[in-house]
Order: sequence, then C-alpha cells, then structure tokens
Amino acid sequence: MATVQHWSGVEVRALRDAKRMSIREFAAHLGVSERMISKWEAGGESITPRPVNQAALDTCLTRSDPDTQARFSYLTGDSLVPGNGDAQVDLVGATETRHPVDGRLMVKVEGSVYLSGPSNEPVWVPDFYIDVHPVTNAEYSRFVAATGHTPPQHWVDGTYPERLADHPVVFVTWNDATAYANWAGKGLPTSQQWEKAARGTRGTVYPWGDQPTPAKCNVRENGVGETTAVDCYQSGVSPYGVYDLCGNVWEWCSTETKPGRHELKGAAWTSPFNPEFCQISA
Repeated sequence: MATVQHWSGVEVRALRDAKRMSIREFAAHLGVSERMISKWEAGGESITPRPVNQAALDTCLTRSDPDTQARFSYLTGDSLVPGNGDAQVDLVGATETRHPVDGRLMVKVEGSVYLSGPSNEPVWVPDFYIDVHPVTNAEYSRFVAATGHTPPQHWVDGTYPERLADHPVVFVTWNDATAYANWAGKGLPTSQQWEKAARGTRGTVYPWGDQPTPAKCNVRENGVGETTAVDCYQSGVSPYGVYDLCGNVWEWCSTETKPGRHELKGAAWTSPFNPEFCQISA
C-alpha cells in the first residue's frame, strides 16, 4: 500500500490527479476549502499542510481503490516511504524457494504497482511466484516420463539430445506448457505477471535496464545459432533475478490475445534485436 511520510503540495496535487477530481470535488471530499487546496498545490514542495489535514490526506489515500493508489504511486515516485510496494526488490536469494513437485527454483515477486505496456500505465499485481529459469529439456523429460505426455517432435525416440539437457525445451505448444504447469501444481503466468517479472516496478525497456545491449541475451545478432543453457546470460537477468526474459525462447502466458490464442513473450534466439520483438513491454 502506498503511504506518504511528508505531505506537501506536490503530493496533494498527485492525489487529486490520481483520484481524477476537480479542485472543488477534492476540497469537498477532504472537508476543506477550495482556496486551501489551491494554496497547497501552488506552494508545491515549500508548503506543508497542518497535522490535522495531513491525517485527512492519509485517510483519503488509505481508503482509495488500488487503481487510484497505482496512479498516485506513479505520480509521486520517490516520495513514497521505503518498504512499500514500490521499493526496490532484492534479487534472487531471500525470496527464492524450490518447488516441491518439480524441484525448480522459483522467486517471489512481491505485490506492488509496476509500469505496464508501452505507455507505462501503473498497474497493481498481487504477490506471485515465477520460475527463475525456463523449463529445460531434462526437466521436461521428467514430466513426460511421469505422465506419458507426448514428447516434443524433434526428440529422437522420445529422448532429447544429451548436450541440450540444460537448454530450454522447444516445440512446446500452449497446451503442452499448460499440461506441464498443471502437473507441477503451478500455472502459466499472466501477461502482466510476466511483464512485471521482466521489467521490475520501474518500467525498464529490457530486463537489465534501458540500454539496447544484444550481448546480454541470445538473439540473432549474437550468431549463436541455437538455444543456450538457461543460466548462460547472467548479466541479462531481470530485477527479480529471472533469466531469459529476452531472447533464447518464446514463453507462453495464460492470457488470451483472442479466443483460443494465447500470448507469447520474450523473443527467441532466432529473433532480431529490435523493438518489435525484444522490448518486453510489447
């Protein structure tokens, strides 16, 4: 939840804008005069409302719906108290866990607002866990052995090439990916969950930041010519420590783009490094 340590005219204006109220509506909502709202906003950072009015502003913010709080968080940025949903999230470590079914490493993405899509629209996403690496051939083969699921079409006699054991599994349909997730007691991420895991809360263009650096991922320009091990590009991890959210293999989401068709994210080793494919907000 967004909170404010020190209200000034800047935060007052941000809250009014987040609630999409006129000065008259906002003044009536707080129980103060329109002139006072105008004075606060005109004073900007140099003005501090009295304690009784700060308390009213605290209550107004606390009782706002998540969308309003998301807009307020986006508008205020660094004025938020450390420790709320927009604080920096630690990399893999304190929040990592091994899943009890497939034994894969997962990381917790704390519930908070993040900046979504090309327009960086603030969106609230609750807590969720996501796999740190794409599913490898070796891991997928355990699922196939346990369930009798049809193996990928390029496996010879139902067996993956040994040298690709730690590479991500390919030729997997959305139904295949969903079947694996169901077997493991998980679920495919939504489009918003995937994007938040890739961009963090601040809306970076790529998992590693805003600089277009193809060397940090497996894309066509690198000339690798095939998939790479899922832990290969350590300098390209996301703010949550998740690998291969740009390049290597496309990744399925649970979100439908239209009935019967689901969203793919992240690009692949065959993809050119350009905004059409590799900007993770797309």
